[in-house]
Amino acid sequence: MACCCQPVDRPPVWLMRQAGRALPEYRALKAKHSFLELVKTPELAAEVTLQPIRRFGFDAAIMFSDILVVAEALGQPFDFREGGGVQMQFPLRSARDIERLETAAVAERLQYLAAALRLVKAALGGRTALIGFAGSPWTLANFMLEGGSATPFAAAKALLLNDRRSFDRLAEKLARAVAACLRLQLEAGADAVQLFDTLGGLLPEEQFASASARWMQRIVAELGGRAPVIVFAKGVNHCWETLVDTGANVLGVDETARLAEVRARLPRHVGVQGNLAPALLTTTPGQVAAAARGLLEEMRGAAGFIFNLGHGVPPDAKLENIETLVSTVQAFA
Repeated sequence: MACCCQPVDRPPVWLMRQAGRALPEYRALKAKHSFLELVKTPELAAEVTLQPIRRFGFDAAIMFSDILVVAEALGQPFDFREGGGVQMQFPLRSARDIERLETAAVAERLQYLAAALRLVKAALGGRTALIGFAGSPWTLANFMLEGGSATPFAAAKALLLNDRRSFDRLAEKLARAVAACLRLQLEAGADAVQLFDTLGGLLPEEQFASASARWMQRIVAELGGRAPVIVFAKGVNHCWETLVDTGANVLGVDETARLAEVRARLPRHVGVQGNLAPALLTTTPGQVAAAARGLLEEMRGAAGFIFNLGHGVPPDAKLENIETLVSTVQAFA
């Protein structure tokens, strides 16, 4: 992984997790196995992780997994609804439900993830960086309290406002569990880890620091600087100083912010990752190349720039567009 605080000849490029969803080889596996079978079978998870590397030659592999494996490791299993979206086996409804979550068992229950990471690490042979990830406590709390995907997410906000003690108890347990998950990934060979605060944008500015950033800061501190940490908080374009205070080495930026303006606001030692609009991957190679070159020129000479999307790869992304994106970045000079 390139040092996050130095300019590079051209920025490293990788795409946010589950780039494989657009691949025919992934779809062939998915036709034979459920998503959870792919996640929990080390050989299959390793294969899915490696597929985009073989096809596109990214500078880093993103470990194939799901943020909710931490919830399951705490004692709240999950699955996927037939019509789409996540379904927890049960929602957290009381302080007693929160107390039943078992933080001590997290690392043991996630050994399948460690095994998959070791397989990927061996296959990469030191030629490509390996990145692990986990969800932030705030984002996980939303799914766990709702009992799955929801429109809108409301239960975590309600708990935060009406029973702050229970919310903080849940967030504390989640911070411990997420730190354990990320430590496990680093011990198994990850070169860096990323925290996804996908639902951070649900919080108003005055609540973001105490309800989300505080707990990410605790996780980063518990990792003790053993590897770079990337924090991506989607929809949080009003709290850059708060995000810097998490101690992250790199901040991910979604597509709604001007990347050069964010870079100008951050300390030099904090890198930036982003932020091409994911929807461009559904258009044409010409549009992708033009947009990528525009972003590269905007960030030319910027310290610690990692080229990425502003969020995940769309399932209907076109292979020729991903290929064009990678070749455009790698040919940039």
